[in-house]
Amino acid sequence: MKLTWFSGTTVRIHIAGVILLVDGGESPEKVSRAELRSGAERVFGLDDAEIDPVALNGWRPRVPRPLIDQTAEAAAILHRVGPRAVLVDAVGEPPLLLLDASSELPDFGRWADGVVVTLFGPAEALVRAGQAVLAVARPKLIALAASEADIEVAITQLRDRLDGAGLVSLEPALAMEV
Repeated sequence: MKLTWFSGTTVRIHIAGVILLVDGGESPEKVSRAELRSGAERVFGLDDAEIDPVALNGWRPRVPRPLIDQTAEAAAILHRVGPRAVLVDAVGEPPLLLLDASSELPDFGRWADGVVVTLFGPAEALVRAGQAVLAVARPKLIALAASEADIEVAITQLRDRLDGAGLVSLEPALAMEV
């Protein structure tokens, strides 16, 4: 999985052999929209009503099937898990939660163990969302997509609570491989 954040909630995701683009219409002016959208199998927003909702209390990530049992399935399936929150489920990859931390948080639970959480928003919201997921689960990684000042505050508040989870800041237009 590779994440390239540009600004706001605009992020390009390479996962399970496909390219997804979140909020491509919000890209910064210095980035060509055509280049940003190039090759993207799906372009969507965090509040996209076309993404099917899923109840998280019974959700589990898909697991690889034996070759004899495999059928044609989408490489990456999107689930709406709350307002401005999308969960990407791709076989062979950790689940990816994209969350506007300023909005209502999904119900974190054991489903979030091993998830990669990408948080967008101001410092207070990043801290609140990070603390909420760390209180009940052990994510693989929390990636913060915000200004340097907001990230500095969030890292200071979250770093002592990680208990083995990774914490990184995303830099604009710089790809990060998970």
